[in-house]
Amino acid sequence: MILAMRFRILKSSNNVYVARSLDDGTIYTCRIKGKVLRTEYLEYNPVAVGDIAIGEPYSKCEALITSLEERRSCFKRWNAKAELNQTIAANQDLSAIVLSAFSPPFRPRFVDRAIASSFGCDIILIMNKSDYGLTEQEFERWKLYKTLGYDIIAVSCLDGDGIDDLKSRIKGKTVAFLGQSGVGKSSLINKLASINLKTGDISDKFNRGRHTTTHSTLIETEDFSLIDTPGVREILIPFEDLSVVKESFPELRDLDCLYPHCLHRGEQGCAVPILLEEGKINEDRYVSYLRMLDSLDERKPEYRRKARSGR
Repeated sequence: MILAMRFRILKSSNNVYVARSLDDGTIYTCRIKGKVLRTEYLEYNPVAVGDIAIGEPYSKCEALITSLEERRSCFKRWNAKAELNQTIAANQDLSAIVLSAFSPPFRPRFVDRAIASSFGCDIILIMNKSDYGLTEQEFERWKLYKTLGYDIIAVSCLDGDGIDDLKSRIKGKTVAFLGQSGVGKSSLINKLASINLKTGDISDKFNRGRHTTTHSTLIETEDFSLIDTPGVREILIPFEDLSVVKESFPELRDLDCLYPHCLHRGEQGCAVPILLEEGKINEDRYVSYLRMLDSLDERKPEYRRKARSGR
C-alpha cells in the first residue's frame, strides 16, 4: 500500500516540481498524477511554489502529486497568452513588493497592481537603492502607502543599510518577493539568505531590468522562507470580481456613498468626487484604480466563456 505524503513545493518548471517532504525532509522530484490535477482554481498552472501538495512516492526521490491543500494566501496575475489567472506564489505570510529609487525608477502604479494581486497576506513595501533618494513628489507618494496602513522600509543592498531591520521584520515568516526586473530583488534575497542568485543589469535604452529569475523558487533558511519570483515589466491583475479590486484600496472602502456596493466609477451619490476635491483621496491612486477596473472589463467575456467550457 502506497502511503500519501505532504510536500512543500520549492520550485516549479515545465510541470516538474521540486518539493520537500514535510514528513521526513527528503527532497523529491514530483509530477502531477494523470497529468491533470482537479482543483477549485480555474488557472493556467495547477501547482505553484509554496503550495502544500499531497503525493504518492514511487521511488526514494520521486513522487506523484494527487491533490493540493487549500491555499491560505497567494500572489497571482493574469497570463495574457493563456487568458487565465496564474498563481506565482502560494501560502506566503507577506508579499514583499521590492521597488527601486533609481534605475528603474519608482513606479507607484506597479505597486498598486502588486497589492491588488496579493490575496490573504500582509504587505511590506521595500525601497531598494535608497542611497540614490527620491524626488519630492516621489517621496510624498511613497509616504502615502504608510499613511494607508502598509509597512514600508528603505534598504540599500550596496551598503547594507536597512537589511538587519528587514530581517527582524520578516523573521519566522514566509515572504514572496515581487518586483520589476532590475529593482534588485535577487540581490536583496542574496543579502538576506547569504546565497548567490544570479542578478541582472539595467537596459540603458529603456531603463528597465533584464530578467534573471525565470521561475519561482522557495528558499528555506533557519529564520525565514523566501520566495523569489520572476521579475516583470508590468503586472496584469488577475480576473476577480470588481469589488475585490476595490478592497485593495483602503481609502475607497466603507465610504458614505448612496449605494452600499458603489464601485466609485461615477455612480449617482458616490462620495469620491468630493473627497478628491478635498484632497482626501490621492488622484493618481484613484486613476490607478479606475484603470484596473477597465482592464478587467475588457477581458470579462473571454474569461467567462472559458469558465463555462471548463478550460
